[in-house]
Amino acid sequence: MSDSNPNKLNPAFIEKMKSAGIDVELTQTILDNCNAGKYDHFEPITVTDMPKVDGDRVVDITAEVEVIMSVDEARRAMDALGVVLDVKGVGAVTGDRISFDVKALERLGILLYDVVAYGVLNGGSASSYVDRGKNVGFNRTLFNICEAQFDSMADVSKGQPKGVTPAFINQDGSHGPSFLELKMRGVLIEALKSQLFTGKKSTALYPLYQMTSVYNDAQVADEYRKYKSSSILKDLMTETGLEITDVATGVQPMLAALTHSEAGRPKGIFTHAGGQNETPLPMPGGHGQSFLVLKDVFRTLYDQGKRFVYLGNVDNLGATVNPVGVALMALRGNDAGFDFSFRTPVDVKGGVLVVDGNGRLNCADMGVAISKDEVLKREAAGDRILFNCATGLFNLEFLVNNIDSIIEGLPMRISDQDKDAGKYSQAEQVTWEVIGILDNPMIFGVDKYSRFLAAKLLLEGLMTSGIGLDHPDFPTDTDPTKDLKRIAHQLHDGLTALLTTAYGMKQVNGRWIPKSVDELKSEISKKYSL
Repeated sequence: MSDSNPNKLNPAFIEKMKSAGIDVELTQTILDNCNAGKYDHFEPITVTDMPKVDGDRVVDITAEVEVIMSVDEARRAMDALGVVLDVKGVGAVTGDRISFDVKALERLGILLYDVVAYGVLNGGSASSYVDRGKNVGFNRTLFNICEAQFDSMADVSKGQPKGVTPAFINQDGSHGPSFLELKMRGVLIEALKSQLFTGKKSTALYPLYQMTSVYNDAQVADEYRKYKSSSILKDLMTETGLEITDVATGVQPMLAALTHSEAGRPKGIFTHAGGQNETPLPMPGGHGQSFLVLKDVFRTLYDQGKRFVYLGNVDNLGATVNPVGVALMALRGNDAGFDFSFRTPVDVKGGVLVVDGNGRLNCADMGVAISKDEVLKREAAGDRILFNCATGLFNLEFLVNNIDSIIEGLPMRISDQDKDAGKYSQAEQVTWEVIGILDNPMIFGVDKYSRFLAAKLLLEGLMTSGIGLDHPDFPTDTDPTKDLKRIAHQLHDGLTALLTTAYGMKQVNGRWIPKSVDELKSEISKKYSL
């Protein structure tokens, strides 16, 4: 910054900003850029077309997938990753060509786990998630049916980082493991597969990494110390030799709210939050800030030999490691791969895969950049509409080499707000807008109920848990977008499948408990004929 205090803020106010967790210098840099017009070129996304499932840029991995290439190409792809692996022992060879069907891709992906790391974006607190008024507003009848379970879950979740709150509630009323515990268990199970494949200990999928915030980092760290003796993690950590609770972390600071556009230019720092003079308003800068916050973590992971990194939201139980996706990325050399689920009748809002005005794949909000009617019209014409699942798999070498241009190129959205704290504007970046600035992204077409189980409200989480499904008053409707019973059954079936497979659990007397390490090893050996 050319001037450490261009807004002529008094030192006491600056100290208040720092005490609130606000990064003063980053806020000022954003403010300077805004006033210099550096964000003016970030226009709303325009839609020129809907991309086709072509097996190249957009791959349907719910169907049979096959990659055919020369043996030399496949070997070069492994050499580029620094991996010693005989591709002829994985794919089917005919002359100088090699083909990888789904089973071979899955096997290849598991064998590549040593160069993969898994990461989570920890959200804020669960306060909005468990807010009683918001949950009642979702559907009062459903709330009344689930009220006892809601109160039970809300009591232990209020004021906690969402990632350490129970991911579901059991049929017997007991609380399931936290979102983060389940994700750690899922990673350990995949690491166990890798070790059984190779017959040796390794650092497959290790270390786990995360972005926390200045508000929840200490709380999350406290929980991780407790997780070292977790009943669903301890035996797997011992078996694999991976201390999964030792997590590489980047801590996201807060930004200060800026003045509302009604105040004109140049913008300044909003200084009267809640109507109180000389009071800053700390605001999150969006998960898109993860590229800046995790910059050093990414470089460290690269130096440790990692070549791919998963990144997804902590509350999405469907954001698990997919070895087929890893293999596709490794063989094809894309910059990144992103999960998009094929549209279901309930998908009437969210990010839709489009071709934007620059001819690039991008993620555009339905109802904003493209209307619901237009989406339905294109679908009726035969287009398969894909919705963002907020899970990315990045080529780490590409990411490290281009991190600064990604940070600079990711759109900074400045939006006006009129809320209890006052009229102000907020600066945010959205992680998945990175798709629109990449030259070579791959899109994985996935099943929503396998890869996207996320709840913005606790009541949605209770639906996913299957609470109240046998109640005669559970809301139904002839309109599939409003038929909560049908939706809840699909969500619950998805959760049941994930818990049974990806998270290695079994249901006993109405409660999900972990399968033993021996049970898991037996299942893995049988599935893969080890």
